This record gives sequence, C-alpha cells and structure tokens, in this order.
Amino acid sequence: MSRKVVRASKFRHVFGQGVKADQCYDDIRISQMTWDSNFCSVNPKFVAMIVDASGGGAFLVLPLNKTGRIDMSQPTVCGHTGPVLDIEFCPHNDNIIASGSEDCSVMIWEIPEGGLVTPLNDPVVKLEGHSKRVGILSWHPTAHNVLPMFTTCPCTAVRRVRRAWATCPRGAWRSTSVKSLGFTSSMRGSASPLS
Repeated sequence: MSRKVVRASKFRHVFGQGVKADQCYDDIRISQMTWDSNFCSVNPKFVAMIVDASGGGAFLVLPLNKTGRIDMSQPTVCGHTGPVLDIEFCPHNDNIIASGSEDCSVMIWEIPEGGLVTPLNDPVVKLEGHSKRVGILSWHPTAHNVLPMFTTCPCTAVRRVRRAWATCPRGAWRSTSVKSLGFTSSMRGSASPLS
C-alpha cells in the first residue's frame, strides 16, 4: 500500500492578496522596446516608467502617492532623440534620475520637489561620446555622482559589454543651469573629454 506524501513547505499555506484599483497605476503606455530593462525605477519619492513616445524617447515620473488612473496628458521627461532604454534614480539624491538611450547618450535630470507639472526637456547634464547605444545604467552605491554606463556592441556572434565611467564634480547636480561640464570617461583604459 502506497501512501501519498505531501512535501513540507513553509509557504504551503501562504496566499497573496491583490491590491485595490485605487492603489495601482492604470492607463500607462509602457514602451514596446524589446530590451533587457526593467522599464521602471523607484525611490522613496517617485516611480519612473519608460513610455511610448513619438519622435524620440520619454519616461514618466510620478510621485508615489499619485495612484489610480494616469491621465494621457501627464507631463513626461523627454529629451532623447531615440527610444529610452534604461532609467535609474540616484541612490544619494531622490530628485536625480539618469536615462540612457538608443541615441548613444546619457542624460541626467533633476525632478522638481513636487513632481512634474510641465514636460521636462532640458537635462542638467548630457553625456555624449558613446559609439553604441547605452542600454544599462547603474549608479555607484557608495560614491557620490559616479555613474557606470554599459554599452553593448554585437561582435560576430558574441555580445561584449564595454564599461564607461563618468564622474561629475560634486556641485554640478545642484544647479539646473549646467549644460556641459568637463567629464571624463574611460573606455578600455583611455580617457576622453565629453561635452
């Protein structure tokens, strides 16, 4: 006589409960780009999502307390000429977000304290000089204003990842009038100025 044995699991009697509609985000046009990205980034103040946009790339930044149905005319952050591939909030300043795009550039944006009221078109800093699209962004977890960017380039059948580190002077994030700074980027060990 065989006896059926039930596998012991500490999650056996745990069930999830769905949130109510007023606690969700609804009617957001998430980007249809097929890229290895989360398409969103969250910090203690804001949630940002890459959205479909014509004529370039854009992403939406919403305060965490604004839930429910999102109006189609909600202001976006748009400044890239190609689709946005990745976004990432700065771990040291909740109002700073970086965006990487297919147009081979990275832009650093400063979100106003209460969130976006009008579309944001001018970045605080624009990092140019990449030869390939910028697909992965990740702020350095302990060093202030250090942003590693990863660009991929197809090479025969293998995809290689190149690293480029861009650093910014400490006071550059404080001013929204900064357009170009003397950034340095090291790609394969060589330093080059970016504008």
